[in-house]
Amino acid sequence: MKIVVLAGGYSHEREVSLSSGSLIANALMENGHDVILLDLYFGTKEASTFDEAHKLLSKDRYEYKVKRQIPDLKALKAQKEKPEEMIGENIIPIAQSADLVFLSLHGELGENGQLQAVFDLYDITYTGTGYLGSAIAMNKLLSKEIMSAQGILTPDWEVVEQGDSPQSEVPCVVKPNESGSSIGVTIVDNEEDLNNAVDDALQYSSSVLIEEKIEGREFSVGVLEDTALPAIEIIPKTGFYDYENKYQEGATIEICPAELDETITERMQSIALDVFKALRLEYYARIDFMVSGEGEIYCIEANTLPGMTPTSLFPQEAAASGMDYNSLCNKLAQIAADK
Repeated sequence: MKIVVLAGGYSHEREVSLSSGSLIANALMENGHDVILLDLYFGTKEASTFDEAHKLLSKDRYEYKVKRQIPDLKALKAQKEKPEEMIGENIIPIAQSADLVFLSLHGELGENGQLQAVFDLYDITYTGTGYLGSAIAMNKLLSKEIMSAQGILTPDWEVVEQGDSPQSEVPCVVKPNESGSSIGVTIVDNEEDLNNAVDDALQYSSSVLIEEKIEGREFSVGVLEDTALPAIEIIPKTGFYDYENKYQEGATIEICPAELDETITERMQSIALDVFKALRLEYYARIDFMVSGEGEIYCIEANTLPGMTPTSLFPQEAAASGMDYNSLCNKLAQIAADK
């Protein structure tokens, strides 16, 4: 197949996306596909069809290492002639002339359903959940409201916007309502730090979620089509599972399959499938959990385009179920082609 791997974009998570995209592109090439990796935000001036782009821009191998710092989006805009255009030059015609687009995007435009809706209008085939499920899952408040209405346990929460006075008790977790990769997330243990944490999170989203802090162990469960993958436990060596601990090799211990009582594992997998259905997700996703000391399973959120970096959870879970990285990428592409 002719496949465009779309990564980067105007997002605080573009570093992670470019790393994922490089690995995905390599895997798809090794599976025999014709592949080009493009940055959603910049596109290319050099070609306007897939065949032209493949001839001029394709590489034998792609490489990208996630930097420790969160990207400076103001500096990114300064590099572009028309910075207000979120979809780069020739992205649409190149995508239209390919067999499919493999979405390796994280945050904002890539995961909030907007790009999926645009691609639907242009009849472009792409991997992952459509615009509706993407929009629901990206909005943490809406996700939690739906989960709560469906009887799925999730930590209590409060939503605040600029100028509001938080009413939540500490300890708590403060996070942007529409963001990922733990960017802008703070664990607050005293009242004095709460307002600062909210101000920090407001840099990344117009509203902020303040959640009850669940003391316990952290897990994730991938869903591939109708199947829940083995659970993985996440144990950062220092602090919590923040941006740096997620994407710097060796910063976090990950155990897959997780060392859990079989009953709890099966219950968590069942809840993951319930969340997948409730949020209108499609084809694949990753569902994140906390398990309290009392054994209560709390769903934290869902990710419609899970990371595919060397340290990412979803590929590790697939591997534990017997599917290597190249086979996983090929399956996700084939699912998209078949839909």
